[in-house]
Amino acid sequence: MRTPKQDGFHMPAEFAPHAGTIMIFPERPGSWPYDAEPALQSLIPIWKAITQEENLYLLVSDRNDQKALSILKENNLDQVHLLQIDQNDAWARDTAPIFVINQEKTEIRGIDWRFNAWGGDYDGLYADWEADNQLAGAFCAAMQIPCYDAQHFVLEGGSIHADGQGNLMTTEACLFSPGRNPDLTKSQIEAILCEYLGADHVIWLPRGIFNDETNEHIDNICAFIRPGEVVLAWTDDKNDPQYALSNACLSVLEHENIRVHKLPIPEHPICITEHDLKGYVFEPGEDVREIGERLAASYVNFYFTNRSVLLPQFGGENAKSDETAVSILQSLCPDRTIIPIPARNLLLGGGNIHCLTQQIPYFLGGKL
Repeated sequence: MRTPKQDGFHMPAEFAPHAGTIMIFPERPGSWPYDAEPALQSLIPIWKAITQEENLYLLVSDRNDQKALSILKENNLDQVHLLQIDQNDAWARDTAPIFVINQEKTEIRGIDWRFNAWGGDYDGLYADWEADNQLAGAFCAAMQIPCYDAQHFVLEGGSIHADGQGNLMTTEACLFSPGRNPDLTKSQIEAILCEYLGADHVIWLPRGIFNDETNEHIDNICAFIRPGEVVLAWTDDKNDPQYALSNACLSVLEHENIRVHKLPIPEHPICITEHDLKGYVFEPGEDVREIGERLAASYVNFYFTNRSVLLPQFGGENAKSDETAVSILQSLCPDRTIIPIPARNLLLGGGNIHCLTQQIPYFLGGKL
């Protein structure tokens, strides 16, 4: 079987032009408290922002297609492309296809990795993930996009970042997790990443965000904003458990001659409250939350659209931290509009804006 690299395809950077974005309608009661109503209040402005700049493909199961249609109509979002594709949860970053493009930018292809709910039987977050595992192939089939079969390798989109010029970033904590590909060596993992994503070099950051239940995805700790330049989640508080993790990443990035911009995490930890907990309905085998549990809050979990940056905001006692994040990102991305998105209700699901989105690269013609 040929690989994308053999065929002249590579993964573009997220900050490169998009043809569209994939998202998934929230349904899982163990992720989205109170029938996902609070989460929808954050998702609707995301949908609106994306549709102002690019196509939005919203996947929904037949159980909730009428509910989704009604919400889209109420919010004047008739231009959203609604696709009936079953799934187990809303994390499009990890279950939708990762797309690669040829050098001429005339064709895109998808990659269908194996998904096992962030750890499978070892430490996966729910017991049944088969619909999620089939989602990438189903989307490519529905849109008639050629798709590479990479089901021999467990990978989530949130565990990698690409600069579009041959460099990938990931974390050792995630890709070396026993629940991913325990029989493969580091060099074997690198070879697969480079062959399927058209890369030449992998930057291994040791850790991610403290208490990140994905085994510390890269998209919560560090992101390319242009080739050779990143933002890194940071805290100056040496008593915060995040300090050591971010400091270890900084050392690697400096050794790689990457220009680093520090993006402070929220000053005050965001934790599960009693009210939050009452809204969940957990299934057998699902990771259960607890009152006081610290969530993996990070402003690095933003999403580039074609002209904007959708930036998480946590509100309340973190209002000042929110303002700082907006200011830093605006200075680093002067040609883009920073769109603040109230995101605590997304964080309750275990991730944030970047985790819920997957970009489709622009190609000549630009139509799927």
